[in-house]
This record gives sequence, structure tokens and C-alpha cells, in this order.
Amino acid sequence: MTTTPSLTYEYDRIADRKRLDFISDAISGKTQSHAKILDVGCGNGVISRHLGKLGFNVLGIDVSAQTIDRARTLNTMPNVQFEVISAEQLVAQGDTFDAIICSEVLEHLQDPSSLLKVLYQSLKPDGLLIVTVPNGSGPRELFVTRPVLKMRENNDWIWKAVVKVKTALGYTGTTVQSAADNLDHVQFFKKSDLEVLSSENNFRIVRFGKANFIEDVFPFSFVAKKIRSLQWLDCKIADALPYRFTGGFFSVWEKVK
Repeated sequence: MTTTPSLTYEYDRIADRKRLDFISDAISGKTQSHAKILDVGCGNGVISRHLGKLGFNVLGIDVSAQTIDRARTLNTMPNVQFEVISAEQLVAQGDTFDAIICSEVLEHLQDPSSLLKVLYQSLKPDGLLIVTVPNGSGPRELFVTRPVLKMRENNDWIWKAVVKVKTALGYTGTTVQSAADNLDHVQFFKKSDLEVLSSENNFRIVRFGKANFIEDVFPFSFVAKKIRSLQWLDCKIADALPYRFTGGFFSVWEKVK
């Protein structure tokens, strides 16, 4: 987990910064400083703006006009642009990129392969695809995401009570990364699932990374969000544990030639 002293971070959480460092390190190690980067499902544009500060030419796209409006409002760099456009439309235009970021996106899609096929066409032959997703069998998805989805579906009155408690504790339905209305997870990936998914879509994974451990699990999350040293320690613990215990996967994909 590295940080660049000269850069400021829009993310406060150590786990989010860790993910951002993984992405920027992967791209910086393989591409030129002025390379063309596509940030798919960019949300509020946090990743796009960070890469822009490193000198990359970044296009952030999202189908949510609400998030793109937010991203444009926060952007001050001429080398970073945001558009309400689909990846399919970029392919139709013939646009290709040196690297593509697909961060915390695939878990929201009913058919992730359909997007990956499009990204394959948008990526230059020697380009990199950076994919980050929650670990579908990790602590956060097992003890938070899945129970919440089931509770909301089957117990409306209990869910309403939970929402009131979360609101009182300062939790919101959006994230720093996205202000989209629906952030539900419909895919729950294990490490082996990602390896199969990449192979099925003519990619191979050349590097894996880990997110945090139990920081996102309540009540630890309530304490950890106020104490940065606990967040740092939690990320270090995740690095030491087997992959199945991490809260999320970071991965670098290359095209199979």
C-alpha cells in the first residue's frame, strides 16, 4: 500500500486509497504518462480526477446523468473529460484506449460478460484492464450486503427501521465514488469466478490485490470510520490473510493474444 506525497486524495478511507493506489500504480508501470484512459462507470469521477493529476488523458463515462453532472462540477482539469455515454457507443465511434478502469462496476450488472466483450474491443492490443469488485464470499458481502438485500426484499418494516438507525448514525445510501440511485449488488464474485470470467472473455489476470478485512462490517465499521489507524491495520491484516478473507479484489487483466 503506497501513497504519493504530492497528491491529495478525495477518498478519506484507507481502503479506498489503497484501491486507488493499486489502479494508478498498475497504469503508471505499464503506460506512458499521457496515455488515453477510459474510466467505465466512473460515478462521481474520483478515480478519473486522480489519474488526471498524474498526467493521463482520462475519459470518464457513466449512464447516470446525475453522477456525470457531479463529476463535471468537481473537475478542473482539461485532460479529464466526463460523458453520459455507454461503452457500446464508444466502440461504435471506433475509440480505443491504453488502459480501461472498471472499478466497482461488474457486481451491479446482470450480465457482466456483455460489458467485458465491449471493453475488449475498446482496449488496445497491449493495453490493461483494471477490474475491482467486492469479494462475494468476503466479510462485507456475507455479513452486510446479502443480509441487507434479503431484509429489504422480505421485511419492509424491519428495513425501514434499519434505515432510520443508519441515518441517525450518519450512514447514507450513496458513496464518495457514486451518487447513483441504485447501488445494489447482483453479482457475488469469488477469486475463481473472476478467473473464469476473464478467460471466457479472452483476458487473463496477471495481478491480484486485496482490499480490507472487516472494516465494512458493522459495528466495527462505525468505529473504524472515525479511527484511521484501525483502517490501516485492517488493510494490513487483509494483506496477510488468504484471498477468501478480503473484502474486495483488485486485478489487472491483459488481452489474450
